[in-house]
Amino acid sequence: MTIERTSQRYIFVEYLFALSVAILLGRAIILLYVDGVLPQPFFYEPSDTFMDWFNTAYWAHDIGPYDSWGTIYPPLSFVVLKILGISSCYVSNEGLPARDCDWLGIVSIHVVFVLNALLIGLIYYKSDRRSALPRAFALAAGMPMLFALERGNILLLCFTCFILAFGPLVKSARLRWLFAGLAINFKVYLVAGVVAQLLKRRWLWVEGALLSVVLVYLASYGILGVGTPGEIYRNIATYSTGFAASQVLDIWYSVTYLPLISLLEGVNFPITGIVGSDLAETGLILSHGFVRVGQFFLIVAAIATWFRPNAVPLHRVTLIGVLFALISSEAGGYTQIMAIFLVFFERWEGIGRRVAITLCYIMCLPGDIVTGSFPPLQRFSYLAGRNVEVDIGVGIGMFIRPGLLIGVAVALSLVTIFSVSRAFRAPQETIPVTT
Repeated sequence: MTIERTSQRYIFVEYLFALSVAILLGRAIILLYVDGVLPQPFFYEPSDTFMDWFNTAYWAHDIGPYDSWGTIYPPLSFVVLKILGISSCYVSNEGLPARDCDWLGIVSIHVVFVLNALLIGLIYYKSDRRSALPRAFALAAGMPMLFALERGNILLLCFTCFILAFGPLVKSARLRWLFAGLAINFKVYLVAGVVAQLLKRRWLWVEGALLSVVLVYLASYGILGVGTPGEIYRNIATYSTGFAASQVLDIWYSVTYLPLISLLEGVNFPITGIVGSDLAETGLILSHGFVRVGQFFLIVAAIATWFRPNAVPLHRVTLIGVLFALISSEAGGYTQIMAIFLVFFERWEGIGRRVAITLCYIMCLPGDIVTGSFPPLQRFSYLAGRNVEVDIGVGIGMFIRPGLLIGVAVALSLVTIFSVSRAFRAPQETIPVTT
């Protein structure tokens, strides 16, 4: 088979994946129009649309986000949401009334979403014109991005900074440092993507990015007046020790198996009385095992990269750090967009890369396979503007979605290990110091 035919075949396959995303997106829109609710795995409470934004924005206009609300966000999120909101709308101690008043917040959510879609298209077009359209569409219109939009999560702003810091669009190193500092001040776990640059001997880049993190934090703290390192650390410690899944809905759309592990351990929910102790113990062993396998392969890939940094592309080095952070903590299903963005820089060649790209396309599908359902609930739908009937079921995606991300980690870790192995057999090259 010629190289041209192989290229045409993989492009055809990617367009089929993108078409699948489009079909399921159309189905979701139709169901919203007919039933007034978005299908699983969109959020199960239709009255709560955009409330990640407005609940946080309320505390941006209050003095107690760290002592009363116990937030783990650095001050930057509150500074930005205070700017992108109408202060007079936040007179209640609830976010729901503010959503109907703060039109600036609604507009900001959608402007950032559209901006991200445009940036994704430009970045992928710059990287590989042939695969740019299906990959950009799948990511911009796929489930993780749409879930972030429906929730109105601050991750949308964070993602803008993330792709400008780690994508090929911005040439200036100082601007990249700035965007990296902003991204980490939105979502602290992204520091793993910066630290991973050390595997490529990018000492100056890491120093500049971490300095930017500190400067952005100091500036935002100075503006907000609250959010000391001690307050943030105390709230993170409380959150990490206090989280425990108490119902099936807590694993609705997770990026890691940690909520499922908590549920199977039966701390707050008698799962063994429903599925039996044998099945619960088996699921617990498998869930722990999958997480450990993903972490192990990522660590081995990181060690291999350290010894032969020239054998591993920069985007995959960043991905190693981001994936380790995502599968080791629960940050919400929408955080998959960080990993998918980086995976889509891979070429469609070799088994490992193809598996990783395919799994990412599957994660972008805006739908789920529901195997069972609970009694329907009567709820108010914000998007439909009326009372609707909500059917909530047990979706297969609840259990396999975290495994898909771990599969990506294992597949590209193996690609990295094999690439380094081949580099060891090749003549030793001088390793340049990159910034």
